[in-house]
Parts: sequence; C-alpha cells; structure tokens
Amino acid sequence: MSSAYIILIVIIGVSMLLLMVLRFKLSAFVSLLITSIFVGILAGMPLSRISASIQEGMGNTLGFVATVVGLGAIFGQMLESSGGAKALAHYLLKKFGTNKASWALMLTGFIIGIPVFLDVGLIILIPIVYALTRDTKRSILYYAIPLLAGLAVTHTMVPPTPGPMAVSNILGVEMGWVVLFGLIVGLPAAIIAGPFFGRFIAKKIFIQAPREIIDIKPDESNTIQKPPSFGIIAVIISTPLLLILMSTFINVGVEKEVLTKSFFTELLVFIGHPFTALIIATLMSILLCVKRKIPGQTILDLSTKALGPAGIIILVTGAGGVLKQILVDSGIGKILAESIAESSIPLILLAWVLAALVRITQGSATVAMITAAGIMAPILSVFNLNQPNIALIVIAIGAGATILSHINDSGFWIVSKYLGMNEKQTLQSWTIMETIIAISGLLFSLLVSMFI
Repeated sequence: MSSAYIILIVIIGVSMLLLMVLRFKLSAFVSLLITSIFVGILAGMPLSRISASIQEGMGNTLGFVATVVGLGAIFGQMLESSGGAKALAHYLLKKFGTNKASWALMLTGFIIGIPVFLDVGLIILIPIVYALTRDTKRSILYYAIPLLAGLAVTHTMVPPTPGPMAVSNILGVEMGWVVLFGLIVGLPAAIIAGPFFGRFIAKKIFIQAPREIIDIKPDESNTIQKPPSFGIIAVIISTPLLLILMSTFINVGVEKEVLTKSFFTELLVFIGHPFTALIIATLMSILLCVKRKIPGQTILDLSTKALGPAGIIILVTGAGGVLKQILVDSGIGKILAESIAESSIPLILLAWVLAALVRITQGSATVAMITAAGIMAPILSVFNLNQPNIALIVIAIGAGATILSHINDSGFWIVSKYLGMNEKQTLQSWTIMETIIAISGLLFSLLVSMFI
C-alpha cells in the first residue's frame, strides 16, 4: 500500500465516522466499530483477522478503562453529594475575598473538575456565581467564565477525568506523567482563559444573574449541616493525584537505578497504580458521606447513578481501542508513521489538529479525544518516544478536543441556559474561552516539549 492510499483510507474512515454520527445519528460507539471494520476491509485485512482485532482492541482497552472510569465516576459523585464542591468554593472565596473572587472560582473549577464532570460542576457551583453577580452588580461572565475555564481545562487534561485517562491508556503512557503535565500546561491555560478573558468579556457583554436558579434541585442526599472542611476535601481530591505521581517517579527512580528495587518500592508502586489510588480515594469519599450521615442505601443509589454516564464513556473508549488495533494490525499505523517521519510536522501539532477537526465537526470532546488517540497510537509506536513526550501528546489531544464549542456541543447549551445567554452571546464568551484554552494548551505543550 502506498502512503497516499493509506492517508486516503484514514480520511475516508474519519469522514464515515462523522457522517454516521452527524447525518444518521448513530451512537459514537456503533459508528467507531463500523468505521474500524470498514478501514480494515479497505486495508485488505482478512475478515477473520478483523473480528479478532475487534475483540483484542476492545478487551485490551476496557481492562484498564472500565475500572478507572467506573471508580472515578463514583468518586466524583460522592464528593458532589457530600457538599465538598461547595465547601471548597466557599473556602477559596473567603481566602481570596470578593475583589479576587474570579481567581478563587477558577481554582475551584480547576480542582473540582478533576473528579467531577464539567456540567455537574457548573450546576453545583452556579448558585455561588449568581450570588456574587447580584452582590457586586457585575456581569455574570466576570465570575462564570473563570469557573468554566477551570472546569474545562481539567475535564480534558488532568486524570482521573475519564477523557485524559482513556487517551493515556490508548497511547500507553504512565498516568503520573499526564497528571504532571496536565497541571503544568492546564493551570496557565485556565488563568488566561478564565480571570483574564473573563474580565475582558464581562466589559463587552453585560448579563445579570437570572432571578431564579434554573432547574437546580436541592441535593436530597445531603442533610442540612455544617459543610465538610476545606482540608478534608483537599486531601481527598489530592490523594489519587499524589499517589499516581509517587508511583510514576518511583518507577523512574528504579529504572535509572537511583532507587533499589525492593518489596517496599513495589508496594509503593502498587499503591500508586491508578486502580489502587482510585479505590483508596473512592473509599475516602464514601467515608465522608457516611460521616455526614447520608444513608447507606442512598450512597448505593448514588454509586449506581454515577455509573450511567460512565458506561457510555467506557464503551466509546473501547471502540476507540478497536480503531487503534485495526490500524496496528493492518499496517496502516506503521506506514502513516513513516510518512509523517519524512515530513516536518511535530507530533504534538498533528495530535492537536486531529482532535480539533473531530471536535469542531461533531461536538463531543470525548469522541474527539478517543478518535485522535486511536489514530495516533500506532504512529507513536514507530517513533520510540519517551513517556514524558507521549504524555504531552495526550495533553495536546485534550487541548485540541476543547476548541470551538458551538451548537453541536451539549456543553454549549448547558452554559447558555444557566447563564441566561442567547446563542450569539454564548459564541462570543463560552466558545471563545474554549478556543483560548485549546490554543494555549497547544502552545504550552510545545513549549514544555522543548525542555524534555
């Protein structure tokens, strides 16, 4: 197969995927599977081998992703139901003061967005934005944009959020590197797109807080009592991140022979594995709910509820693993890698562009990340990159999948509804904010890559 034919197959495959999702409204899970089969046929794979690749790709991917996404979903649900998100926001607002409330909200979003989905984080914290807007008579965008920027950045760049977790697994990179670079790249991107852009756009578009909180139901699972302390919430959220980072750096120390391999180092690595780290964090969050006298049956119901949206992400990610396996087994990935090696395009930029194109076309950041990861995985295996460089490609994919949220993205309508904006105002504020995050994420990823 020639390089031109291989590139044509990939273009046709991605076009098919987008057509099925957009025109025929097929689920991303089914569309990715059909696309994988079609790509395999075009590449000349035997039909029996295509079936084997589907099973292998799905099994290899879900063995990791199903566990961590399921645990992460329950972890986030417990923090939400315990009142932890609001407690964190109130503490930071108290410390920063009203004048710097936008910075407090950006940090709140950045931290809460690690275990909690973006839309859930917005719904939990929007009453605080409303209250600040009414008290200060500012445009709601002055406070909402920083909060949204923090939530959006960690939603696509920092595990254990499902998107970057799944991409990390598909690309075969240790989670600690992704956490580290997600924080290094994500925080400055959130600052630029949050407090800085929020201050600017609030002067251009003045929107009052809605008179009533829209569709926000009180959390019946949490009794009226003193909220959990900031210290407890900070410890619970930081525990899985620190354990995963610890495991990664111990592995590096053993490989470089700075540390001696022993039972103790193996134990620490085991504790810091994403499975173990998330089990520990999830148990801590459940204990917090128990301490706050949330009934055991309610905790069980909340855990079950959390696995609903997690199931969709797990299946889509598995289908992304199938696409990756088809590209590997057909030899397409190797030929693509050789073609790219002859060009001057940086892999970080290529990953970002792939994710951005799918995101703009079909709207879902998760589907964009999984599709880009499935295409990039067989390419990376040829380049023999180290773990930090692959982690930066994960971050670039997350950044690209953030760009230009518009009317085909459910997040666009959620933000429009809760902030009381029309479509034009949402495009001028939320869409631009998302694009700033995407471009900043790319630039900071390229900058960091120069030093590793």
